[in-house]
Amino acid sequence: MELKARKDVPTALTWDLSSIYATEDEMYADVEKLKALAGRMVKDYKGKLNTPQVINSCLDDQRELERLFTLTGTYCDLAVSVDYYDTYNQERNEKLSRLFAEISSSLSFIDSEIVEQDEATLEKAMEMTTANKHYLADVLRGKPHKLHPEAERALAALSQSLGAPYQIYNMAKLADMKFDAFSVGEKEYPLGYSLFEDDYEYERDTQVRRTAFAAFSRKIKEYENVTAAAYNTQVQTEKTMATLRGFPSVFDSLLFPQKVTRDLYNRQIDLITEKLAPHMRKYARLLQRIHGLDKMTFGDLKIAVDPEYDPKVTIEESKAYIEKGLSILGEDYVEMVRTAYRDRWVDFAQNAGKSTGGFCASPYGKNSFILLSWNNRMADVFTLAHELGHAGHFKACNEAQSIFDTNVSGYFVEAPSTMNELLMAHYLLKTNPDKRFRRWVLSCMISNTYYHNFVTHLMEAAYQRKVYEIVDAGGSVNAEVLNGLMKETLQKFWGEDVIISDDAARTWMRQPHYYMGLYSYTYSAGLTVATQACKRIEREGQPAVEDWKKVLAAGSTLDPIGLAKCAGIDITTDQPLLDTIAYIGEIIAQIEKLTDELEG
Repeated sequence: MELKARKDVPTALTWDLSSIYATEDEMYADVEKLKALAGRMVKDYKGKLNTPQVINSCLDDQRELERLFTLTGTYCDLAVSVDYYDTYNQERNEKLSRLFAEISSSLSFIDSEIVEQDEATLEKAMEMTTANKHYLADVLRGKPHKLHPEAERALAALSQSLGAPYQIYNMAKLADMKFDAFSVGEKEYPLGYSLFEDDYEYERDTQVRRTAFAAFSRKIKEYENVTAAAYNTQVQTEKTMATLRGFPSVFDSLLFPQKVTRDLYNRQIDLITEKLAPHMRKYARLLQRIHGLDKMTFGDLKIAVDPEYDPKVTIEESKAYIEKGLSILGEDYVEMVRTAYRDRWVDFAQNAGKSTGGFCASPYGKNSFILLSWNNRMADVFTLAHELGHAGHFKACNEAQSIFDTNVSGYFVEAPSTMNELLMAHYLLKTNPDKRFRRWVLSCMISNTYYHNFVTHLMEAAYQRKVYEIVDAGGSVNAEVLNGLMKETLQKFWGEDVIISDDAARTWMRQPHYYMGLYSYTYSAGLTVATQACKRIEREGQPAVEDWKKVLAAGSTLDPIGLAKCAGIDITTDQPLLDTIAYIGEIIAQIEKLTDELEG
């Protein structure tokens, strides 16, 4: 069936943005507060940030400014994300973005003046308050890459334009791209971005699945040049910014805010590409055997091991799975899950113009907002558990930390979310000894958790690294180059076991993460931490759970190495990653063994 317009979606399936602002007028009232506060800060502090007291007074005001930025920006941005056809919400969001750029430009003097103060002044300022301490430390850390105050002011004023590539990508993908229906036999099937990614990719009927993939690929091919142009603009801008700020490469620039080294970044890509590939090829061969496929194509990789045993799960039924699966994290955590359902934190709806995939936004001082499209699959339960992991993480750190200390490194940020997927799977394994059931749960772990985070996103990261290497060397990319890079990346990983077609090569067009810096690789980094922490919880019980809760509440007061250490994991060595890859191999071996036993 065709996707509904947003206005025709039942309210119960949508999130409730009134928990941020009851009315649009209330939002605009905060916009006026924001403008007034920014104006006063210019008057009170410009040229005067030369004592610990004045510096902290300014940063106290800036924390309130950040809160208002976050609330008003989130309210408007979330409204756009569920319906890119709504021009009113788009125009409102654009208006707010312009205002944010103007305010950021007018206040760019703050960091510029702070970094010019002597060390004793800044140390005294840091001693005076914990709320601003880490912010000041980060300002000092970035001092070598700070530009002239007027240059910083100009760049802040251009922030909306610098973000244009991502906006162009989303508009092409979610507003302009219209899919025609496709036919198999005498039956016609509707097609759309979310219909393909959330439904047809998992379709058990091989002819329908492969025809849908071909039809979907034909349509996105029509937009490959504009998508490539937007992406090339993005990476060229990032390279220019890296050079301006004195970073030796674009990699160093993008990893700087994550507080991790090139070695940690490269290790994730290199070790997984080398060590995990044999296990995943074995899994691909198993899928081909189970389904009796004539060949294994890229479009076949998401089919279920046992589609007849893949139960349909309603939104109501998912509550019990998630509440019980995450109960090990404590009653407070389970109560958060109940509240998320009851108070409409989640946008479950399927409608035209809605963002694809899933995400969680957690504005400071408010509840989280989770976007996904519910298809009554167990995969949706794992996705929701994943996003609730983000919600639980930021509930803990937002309550415990200053707003300045909630910007958690991207290297770690996917650990709490993927941890929830693992806890869900481990709970399910304990509920039923039946071989078919256990095979189903184990296959969910591979297809929903590890395939998505350790393979899909890792392949994106390996491809993305090649793009940045070209850009770092002074080159540029276009659709032909990007198709070639993605095809080469996929072929290297899957070898002779999976056919990588030209349609598969266009997978790069589907991922918004490329507009978020070096983000794709962080899924495997987070899942490595989560796997090791989950295994520790299985071994040690409550002490490990309590350590994990401390990690969630720490926010960005610790770097990724420190956060992992707090959870009992040493990510300065290869061992956690190698252990996780071996664990994935063990799961696939168990699936194969259970398949042999069930078929025997």
